Parts: sequence; structure tokens; C-alpha cells
Amino acid sequence: MVYFTADTHFGHENIIKFCSRPFPDAKTMNEFLIENWNSRVTNRDTVYILGDMFFRCSAEEVEEILKTLKGKKKLILGNHDSFWTKNTGAVSMEKYFESVESYSETSDGTHGLTLCHYPMLSYRKDSKNYMIHGHIHNNTHMDFWPCLKARERVLNAGVDLNGFKPVTFNELVENNRRFKEEN
Repeated sequence: MVYFTADTHFGHENIIKFCSRPFPDAKTMNEFLIENWNSRVTNRDTVYILGDMFFRCSAEEVEEILKTLKGKKKLILGNHDSFWTKNTGAVSMEKYFESVESYSETSDGTHGLTLCHYPMLSYRKDSKNYMIHGHIHNNTHMDFWPCLKARERVLNAGVDLNGFKPVTFNELVENNRRFKEEN
């Protein structure tokens, strides 16, 4: 099975307030995200993480969480990932991720996929591929929202839209359809 997720922001206390997440603190949020992840994902599954996995976590905290998360992880870097991927030094990316990229064009076996942390309105094969992104969380107040809302093939993998868990492609399509209708 192939899953998608983005913007978990493990360790980020303020993301709870910024995105109205239903958690009293980062520790509770982390535990919930880990439990949701591992209740769906097996070690045979692939999980595309479309950026901003951790925020202000120590190398020890990052490794502790990465050790517990099931699946073959493929990271698409986000704007908050440089700290824990480069500056901590102690986190071995090769140990925990099958790939680490800024952008990827791939397939889940059925659909052409363009993967980037940032949403794009124009991309290679935009009439055929799906653009799967993160970065904007559940924000509908920016001037780009009407453009993203109008694009069926642009899908937000952020946990704030997807039940705080990795989701399948079909779940991603349905969750985005519903979110776009409601907003």
C-alpha cells in the first residue's frame, strides 16, 4: 500500500494553536500522530512524507520518533526540514528514509504523481498527473486558495485535512474534495 502525509510538525507546540489542532500539547500530539501512523502503516507499505515532518526537535527526539514509525519512508523536503536533516548532524537520513528529495515525479502504480512540499498550479504533465503537496495546512485565507480549490488534481496531503494520519490516494482525493466543498 502507498500512503501520503505532510506537515506532521512533530514537536511543534505552536502548530496546535496555528492550525486549531485538537491537542493540549506537543507531547500528546506526537503520541497521537505516531499511534495513527502505526495503526495503518505496515513495514511493507510506502509512505511519502511531503515535508515539515519535525520542528525544533533534538536529534535524539527525531531519532526516537523515526524508530517507531512503520513503513518505507520517502521524504520530500519542506521549509522546516533543513534544521533536523542538516543541522543536527546525528540523524542518519539513509537509516530512516529510502529517499530524500525536494521534488519528485513518480507513480503509485495507477496515477502519475508530482510531489512537492509547496503547491504548484503549473507543473510538468499537469493535465495528467496529480500534484500532491503540503505546506498550507488548512489555510484557506491566502489569495492562492481559490486557484487551488478549483484544481481537482492538486491535493493537500497535510495531516490537518487528512485525519492526522497517512492516507491512501483515494482517501486523499476524497478528503480534499470534501475540504474544498466546505471551504
